[in-house]
Amino acid sequence: MAIQFHRPPFHVILPPQATLTNFCFPTDSNTVSSNTPAEGSVPPSVSGVDRDLDMTGRQTSIEAQNLDFYYGDNQVLFDVTLSVPERSVTALIGPSGCGKSTFLRTLNRMNDLIEGTRMRGTILVDGQDINDPAVDVVLLRKHVGMVFQKSTPFPKSIFDNVAYGPRIAGEKNRTYLKDLVESCLKQAALWEEVKDRLNDSAMALSGGQQQRLCIARTLATKPKVILMDEPASALDPASTSRIEDLIGELCAEYTIVIVTHNMQQASRVSHQTAFFFEGKLIEVGRTTNIFTNPDEKQTEDYITGRFG
Repeated sequence: MAIQFHRPPFHVILPPQATLTNFCFPTDSNTVSSNTPAEGSVPPSVSGVDRDLDMTGRQTSIEAQNLDFYYGDNQVLFDVTLSVPERSVTALIGPSGCGKSTFLRTLNRMNDLIEGTRMRGTILVDGQDINDPAVDVVLLRKHVGMVFQKSTPFPKSIFDNVAYGPRIAGEKNRTYLKDLVESCLKQAALWEEVKDRLNDSAMALSGGQQQRLCIARTLATKPKVILMDEPASALDPASTSRIEDLIGELCAEYTIVIVTHNMQQASRVSHQTAFFFEGKLIEVGRTTNIFTNPDEKQTEDYITGRFG
């Protein structure tokens, strides 16, 4: 059943804010990005992400149609059309400034917060036009959550961070909140690390723990879609691995769209990969196909590290 964005029961305050067939990459270290997949094979996917899974029978969770986007007079997205199946992971890749983060933010209208922006085209979430004047943006952002590149814990306790959204929405039942906080922290793979110090400040957590806390806080508003804008770019390898494993677990219940500059990460965590270049969607397809046998020469050149 489609979520109705235009009849909100409450308001939520948002947080501030080579031959690819054989994978024979060039050997010149100056032309190959350290983030390109290792020569010889695509890196194995994380547990929970079956890159060979046939998505044709899945309902469409998000659909962008002929999307153009502008910052003032500067057009940054050109005629982008992209469908995202439900309960899947779609990775957006491309060089810096190609428009992938801007596209991500159009999916829950975060760009509305930037003065002078405008768009043409249609974005459907669960079949509904999210730019319809009748849509309640606060309810939309509850349904389509966002995890930012930099972790943004509130200067509150761990418990209060996770319970923040439901409390703002009017939830006062302490037992319900306690169960919800535990459930979300478990989903975010953080419960065992913090269960004995829920009243401690979230600011005392490590960077990786803070990012998982932000994911738990997003889950507490019960979204259907989670947008992630380079969620592990500032983390150490161990913390990055935990975030990737978490994505593999969450995609069983949530639709996830992730922006990443890390080619290995994109290949590990996603079912579908979309390559952006200079504001245009060059190619989209199954992750295995994109990384081993893309249709477009531009995609091959980027995947192999020839540019970007």
